[in-house]
Amino acid sequence: MTEEEALHLKSKYKLKKLLEQIEAIKGRHTELVTVYVPAGANLHDIVATLRGEQGTADNIKSKTVRKNVTSALEKILRHLILYKKTPDNGLAIFCGNTSDKEGSADITLWVIEPPEPIKTKLYWCDQQFVVEPLMEQIAEKEIYGIVCLDRSEADIAILKGKKIETIAHFESIVPGKTRAGGQSSARFSRIREGLLNDWLKHVAEAANKIFAEHKEVIGILVSGSGPIKEMMLKEDYLHAQVRERVIGTVDTSYTGEPGLQETLVRGEDLLKETAAAKERKLLQRFLTELQKPHGLAAYGLNATLTELERGTVDTVVLCDAVDKRFVELECACGTTTAFLNDFEKTKQVCTTCNRQKRVIGEMDLLDFFEERVKNFGSLLTVVSRDTREGEQFFQLGGVGALLRYRA
Repeated sequence: MTEEEALHLKSKYKLKKLLEQIEAIKGRHTELVTVYVPAGANLHDIVATLRGEQGTADNIKSKTVRKNVTSALEKILRHLILYKKTPDNGLAIFCGNTSDKEGSADITLWVIEPPEPIKTKLYWCDQQFVVEPLMEQIAEKEIYGIVCLDRSEADIAILKGKKIETIAHFESIVPGKTRAGGQSSARFSRIREGLLNDWLKHVAEAANKIFAEHKEVIGILVSGSGPIKEMMLKEDYLHAQVRERVIGTVDTSYTGEPGLQETLVRGEDLLKETAAAKERKLLQRFLTELQKPHGLAAYGLNATLTELERGTVDTVVLCDAVDKRFVELECACGTTTAFLNDFEKTKQVCTTCNRQKRVIGEMDLLDFFEERVKNFGSLLTVVSRDTREGEQFFQLGGVGALLRYRA
C-alpha cells in the first residue's frame, strides 16, 4: 500500500469517526444548526443569509431555544469571518447546544472542509445535525456486481468496497443429466435444455433489473462452476447496458455465500484496484509473516508500540472497529495512562488509594499512532473487519505492524 493510499484511508477514517460523533448528538430542542456552504458560493451572501436567519431566530417563543440558536449562529458567523473566500470544496458547519443538562448551555462548533465539492446549500435547525451529504462522500465508490450461478442455484450480489451484500437468491428446477438411452433420453434432454434456457432467462431478468437500478455499479463479475456462466454471456440474456459492464468471468467450485466469497478471492486480478483486494493483500502479508518463527510482523498494542520505539516498523495497521482510546487518568496517587474503551474508563480504581480514577485527557487511537509514526518514518494505515482477513486481524486485537527487520 502506497503512502498516498494510506493517507487517504486515514483521512476517510477520521472523517467517518467525526461524523459518527456529530450524528450521535441529540438536542433537547430544535437548537442544533447545520449549514452547508456549496463549492463556489459567495461567502458574503452566505453571511448575509445567516444574519437574516439570526433575525428570524429572535422570534422563537422559547427563551432558552432562542438564546441557544442565536448563540450558535453568532459562533458560526464569527468563524466565517476568518475565511477570505469559500474553500474549494465548500464547508460543512455544525453548531449547537451539546449539554446533556436541562437549562445548561454548551455551544459547540465543528467546521469541516469536505474531501469532495459540496453541491448542497443548506441552513437547517433541528434536534439533530444533518450529516447525510458528507456520509455520501465517504461511502465506498468502487462498487461491483456479482452474478454467481450454476444449474441449481444463483445469487446476485453487490460488492461495496470490501463488503458483499446479497441482493437476490434463486433455486432452479433444472434436472441433472440422465443416463437413460433411446428416445426417452433425447426427449429428456430437450426438456432439460428448455428448463435451462428458462432458468438463464429468469436469472438474467433479475440481474437486468437489479443492475439497472444500481447505476453506481462500475463492473460486473459472472462466476460459477462449468460453462453455464459463458452460456449466459454468449446469448442475449443480459441487456446490452448490463452486458457492457461485465468485466470478466470467474471459475468457482461453489455457489451461494461460499461461491460469492470465492468469486472475490479468485477474481482478485479483475478487482485488483478495489479496496477489498488491496486490504486483503496487506493483511495476507501480515498474517503470513505472523506465522513464521521470526516473521516480520507484530500484533497487539504493547508489541506494536515496542517495535515502533525500536524503529523497526514499516507500517502500523489499525482496524477501524477497535474501540479503545489512549486515556490519561488521575487519582490522589498521581497520573497514569492506559488504552481503554468507554466502559472500561468508568471502572478504573486505584489499587493503592482505592479511589475512582478520573479521566483528565484522552486521544483517538488513530491520532495517538499518527503522532508516533512521524518520528520513525513509518506508515499508518486503517483496515476494516468486513473481509475474512480483516475479521481475523480484529480478533488478534486489531492493532499490528509490518516490520522492516527484527531487532
